Amino acid sequence: MGRRERFDHAVVIGGSMAGLLAARVLGDHFRRVAILERDPVHDYPESRKGQPQTRHLHGLLAAGLQTMLAYFPDLREALAAAGSYTGDMGEGMNWYTHGGYRRRLHLGMDGATMSRPFLEHLVRQRVRALPNVSLRDNCAVRELLSTADRAQVTGVVVEQRATSEAAELRADLVVDCSGRASRAPQWLEALGYAAAPETVVQVNVGYASRLYRRDPADPRGAQWTLYTPEAPAETRFAGLFPIEGDRWIVSMGGWNGDYAPADEAGFLAYARSLPMPDIYQVISRAEPASEIVAHRYRASRRRHYERLDRFPDGLLVLGDALCSFNPTYGQGMTSAAMQAQALDRLLAEGRAGLDDLAPAFFRRAAKVVDIPWQLSVGEDFRFPGTVGEKPRGIDVINRYVARVHRATHHDEVVSRAFLRVMNLLAPPQSLFHPRIVWRVLRNQRSAVSRQPFAVSYQPPASG
Repeated sequence: MGRRERFDHAVVIGGSMAGLLAARVLGDHFRRVAILERDPVHDYPESRKGQPQTRHLHGLLAAGLQTMLAYFPDLREALAAAGSYTGDMGEGMNWYTHGGYRRRLHLGMDGATMSRPFLEHLVRQRVRALPNVSLRDNCAVRELLSTADRAQVTGVVVEQRATSEAAELRADLVVDCSGRASRAPQWLEALGYAAAPETVVQVNVGYASRLYRRDPADPRGAQWTLYTPEAPAETRFAGLFPIEGDRWIVSMGGWNGDYAPADEAGFLAYARSLPMPDIYQVISRAEPASEIVAHRYRASRRRHYERLDRFPDGLLVLGDALCSFNPTYGQGMTSAAMQAQALDRLLAEGRAGLDDLAPAFFRRAAKVVDIPWQLSVGEDFRFPGTVGEKPRGIDVINRYVARVHRATHHDEVVSRAFLRVMNLLAPPQSLFHPRIVWRVLRNQRSAVSRQPFAVSYQPPASG
């Protein structure tokens, strides 16, 4: 994408994926962009202290890879060269759910699986190579600077953590990409603004992950394996992805306290308990390449900045700081990429100056977030332990979607429609198109007719 600088200086708070993607976009519109990262950053793949989730299963949905390739055209080749999976999301699918495997098909859109630190390293290298982007690590943003009337944010106060020295950094635009721990609500309160309304859904998910050595000749390295539960009867999930360096990464866990153990015997027993044998067959024979690490995720949180009547100019919020999804659905990086792209398009249109940028951006970001939020929250409310604002009619919708899941075992048309929604290429409403509904109901009738007589036969009582 071409450079079309119209503004002077932007500051991005947070150097993880959302911050890097925001900086890449802003680099086309600002003469200077500074990324401020709280943790030390090194020029190699790493999981930093402020990133507890990065040591677990990650993937790029088709929409996410497509968006990132628009900004980093060589990213697919860099991932593939290191041994990450990059390929058609339908052809590489090995997904068991609702009593069977989804039917494989040619989707026509690629996704990717890799370790999160490796992907972030590749993106960071490319962003830092931009001549007008800089990164300052090991520094914390203490507060926002503003005009006397507090109507406009004019920069930040930055503290170098090693020396505790603080300094003012002026900017025309500040973008908060600091993640779930964002202090934007507190900063807004300090400036006299109301906090954004929040939607919180408590999911109480816990999981454990481990790396294993992978034989590069193993044909299973050309597919991604996933098990998702038929809730509420089942509460466990698991994934096995091929990643760079001839390794597997496996994550297993569940809802409502049904967590995978972090000890050797318990971890393997958990894998063996799954209704699909694929994951246990791999890890029971593979050489471990890391310790087992556990993670807990209590609640998904969406901050509705688009609903605020007042918001200061010169400030935006993006990524997990805006909306943090249940990570088991793998939507976070794709959503962040699409939010950054929405910001890019808004700035490129030229209709919104910095003075009226925030309301326009938050409206567009809300549209980006709506779909993955609907998908993840809808699935979470299948579990009785989920607590929060339950969407109206979700139980009826979930009963239908369960039939969609079962139809994907046999029907390529339904499977394709579902995969497009899952990869954020189509809205959930597309699953209710009359053609899809008819095929789902037809598959249900066919499934009933395929049941053998013995299933319904009741033997006479003895004696």
